[in-house]
Amino acid sequence: MLRLSDRLQGLSSSLTLDITARCLALKKKGIDIVNFAAGEPDFPTPPFIRQATTRALEEGFTRYTPVTGIPELKEAIVEKFRRDNQLSYTPSQIVVSCGAKHSLYNLLQVLCNRGDEVIFGSPYWVSYPELVRLAGGTPVTAPTEAGHFFRLTRKEIERHLTPKTKVLILNSPANPTGGVYEKEELEEIAEVATSKNLFVISDEIYEKLIFDGKKHYAIASFGQEIMERTATVNGVSKAYAMTGFRIGYFGAPLEVAEAVGKLQSHSTSNPTSLSQKAALAALTGDQSDVVKMVNEFEKRRDRLYNGLKGIAGFKPLRPEGAFYIFCDVSSFGFSSSELANRFLDEARVATIPGEGFGGDGYLRFSFATSQEKIDEGLRNLAQWVKQIARH
Repeated sequence: MLRLSDRLQGLSSSLTLDITARCLALKKKGIDIVNFAAGEPDFPTPPFIRQATTRALEEGFTRYTPVTGIPELKEAIVEKFRRDNQLSYTPSQIVVSCGAKHSLYNLLQVLCNRGDEVIFGSPYWVSYPELVRLAGGTPVTAPTEAGHFFRLTRKEIERHLTPKTKVLILNSPANPTGGVYEKEELEEIAEVATSKNLFVISDEIYEKLIFDGKKHYAIASFGQEIMERTATVNGVSKAYAMTGFRIGYFGAPLEVAEAVGKLQSHSTSNPTSLSQKAALAALTGDQSDVVKMVNEFEKRRDRLYNGLKGIAGFKPLRPEGAFYIFCDVSSFGFSSSELANRFLDEARVATIPGEGFGGDGYLRFSFATSQEKIDEGLRNLAQWVKQIARH
């Protein structure tokens, strides 16, 4: 009998992708599902980006490119970091990869030795613990509090430090909670990282999707000392509705960027040539589509939040960023997985169980769907609650 590699033992598949696949299977059977599970914008990729992709194809830009990205895209990323985040990188410190998840995977592969501990807050994005395990590291989850919007604090980080701690992962705006770190909080975390010799991976993929006039801060911008021990990860998937293009990138100390370049040269090699041209257009072109998308997301956020708050048993947290509402559903008395399955089977509403995020008792609702679908989903859930109340 074939024996698979030990590194896959205990590795779970992505819960978000599993639910999405089940949702699609039901739709293929003709069953109408309100999809609150989506982890991608439902808006079309802006026309000028699609046109840049077509133009690159017509011009025959279909060959291998430099492993870590074409020079003009890396220059655009350098400028983006300077303009938006007050970060000063050189092109040699930039690595373009096949999505932000790929960037995170590569970074952990070059940073972690077996047994190194990697801290991140709980609830967390589903892939963090698995990416750490694949790198031979040990994931360490630091509990956070709903009253503090599930943001990791200096106190919680210090409480979980051991001599084996090597990396800290931050995510702001956060998936699944929608929390956005305040400047003062990041300054305190930067002090811990520098004083305790931690390397920080800052996942900022939802950077552009922030509401209520809040501001995004990059932790690497708080001085040279923290910048020299931080990899700032971003991409074009969420802000430009380009999830299928698979372009992520990061800026990091030269030693780290060069190590990832070596790794990538023996794995994926370069990101897709056409997608790089599309990403170049996204970063250097008209940003008005991003503004329109954020404005619409904010309206949807309020519609879904207010709707959930009006249904017995739902205690939603009002997100400050991303496009998710993390909702306390513990009063129903089911595990989050059982409740998500019941909602899908009985209310025809797809959600993601908090269990996969380290937050059982919660469900993640995505508002990357139309306001009409939000209203339909709320009606379905309200009807479901009335029905179980009668039994």
